[in-house]
Amino acid sequence: MKKLFESADVFCMESNWKVLAVLKFCLISMGVLIGLALPSKLKKAAAAVAALVFIASYIPIMLRFFEILFREKAEI
Repeated sequence: MKKLFESADVFCMESNWKVLAVLKFCLISMGVLIGLALPSKLKKAAAAVAALVFIASYIPIMLRFFEILFREKAEI
């Protein structure tokens, strides 16, 4: 498992934002396909979990992005 995480770190370091964006579109598409395959009675629960994961992951990512954005503007 450690080797897998190390390889993922190297992949991310060697990729630019375009490659990571394509990876995200791939994962979004996979999530949509899984969501379409769920029975109707589970879709609301899956949507709630997805919303929580989105909020829990999006906020820290955007905070880091804004920190970098404002740091770069201060250096100019």
